[in-house]
Amino acid sequence: MTVPGEKTVLEKLLRLVTRINPGEGKAVLLLLMQAFILLFAYYLLKPARESLLLAENSAEIRSYAVAFQALLLLLLMPAYNVLFRHFKHNRSRIYIWVTVFFIGNLMVFYLLGHADVKLGIAFFIWLGVFNVMVVAQFWAFCADLYNVESGQRLFVVIALGASLGALMGATFSKQVFAYTGSLGLMLLAMLLLGITIVLGLFARRNVPGHDRSHSQLLKEQSIWIPGSFRLVFSDRYLLLIASFVVLLNWINSTGEFILAKMVVNHAEGLIAAGSELSKGNIIGGFYGDFYTWVNLFSLLFQLFVVSRIFRYFGVRAAMFILPIIALIGYGLIVFIPVFSIIRYVKILENSVDYSVQSTTRHALFLPVSTAAKYEGKTVIDTFFWRFGDMIQAGVIFAGSTWLNMGVSQFALLNMMLALVWIWVVIGISQEHKKLSEKPAGDS
Repeated sequence: MTVPGEKTVLEKLLRLVTRINPGEGKAVLLLLMQAFILLFAYYLLKPARESLLLAENSAEIRSYAVAFQALLLLLLMPAYNVLFRHFKHNRSRIYIWVTVFFIGNLMVFYLLGHADVKLGIAFFIWLGVFNVMVVAQFWAFCADLYNVESGQRLFVVIALGASLGALMGATFSKQVFAYTGSLGLMLLAMLLLGITIVLGLFARRNVPGHDRSHSQLLKEQSIWIPGSFRLVFSDRYLLLIASFVVLLNWINSTGEFILAKMVVNHAEGLIAAGSELSKGNIIGGFYGDFYTWVNLFSLLFQLFVVSRIFRYFGVRAAMFILPIIALIGYGLIVFIPVFSIIRYVKILENSVDYSVQSTTRHALFLPVSTAAKYEGKTVIDTFFWRFGDMIQAGVIFAGSTWLNMGVSQFALLNMMLALVWIWVVIGISQEHKKLSEKPAGDS
């Protein structure tokens, strides 16, 4: 039996990661499990996505398929706005219905796969939309539960669940892909997504009152809520975050293109040298190993680094880390454009992105209004996220088709974009400081 005010065994263990108060452990554990299962399900499918697409198409087609995701999200956002307004008095249902929608999509892919329909491009596009939509809803849900102080402490632990899930999902997928194939993994992912719905409902009921965000405790007021895009463009803070996200994904996706191009060349070189493995198996094996390393380092950063950065330097300082890594990493590739260097730079970039940068980006929404947490965050984490991909695809097309750009030239472009990225981070830092210093309820 736990004495009131005394930490449970779970809370004492979680204290190894961040500062945690009595009564906070149960909700945090449930959200950690929810994040774990969500990312586990995504990473079950990710290596299969790369294998399906790149075995049938070029790295350039991959970039164009990523860009098409932005167009699809542009069509989905009006429907999401309607969903938000319909459930504004019971916001936990938003996450439920978005998740159910994607479970239904997976069932359709499963049935089409059994009918021997080629799924490569369609599944690649869908999984990209699924990832940004469901993850955005999860973190909007978390930001709506916690106030700024509690969220900045506890998001570190919740994000640890995401890092663990990504690592275990990538490792598990690599081991079982050859036996189950894409369709078997789709069935398992559907089951896991259903479990996340149940965990979310229990987590919402167990957040202590002193941790809840001010907007969570206020009654809904009868005010008109602007559409997602208008909300973002009318708020300097949100617009800066949107610009940050566009640059982040433009740079990262260009890096993914550079890596994918080198992976395809590597696979073709192995086959020419007499490898008995198929091109698809070589590519799938590389990405399974690549994501395992990325998620291992992401887990280590989340476990030992992120909370200490937040505690000693703050959220605003944490925003500068990934842009600086991008500036240095792509600067290195400009002068040494070899496969091993590109692989190491991308492992570091992605692992920091999935740990330090991801936790920081989600924490930026703690001091904003409820509408900004759901509608604003969703359009930023979905459309603006993929809009960066769309710009990148146009640049890849122009660079590859008309300008004959190579790996070094694309890396140089990323290095210059990283400088712009740092300038945007300075603006976000200034606005975040103003919002965080406002009294509760002024946002």
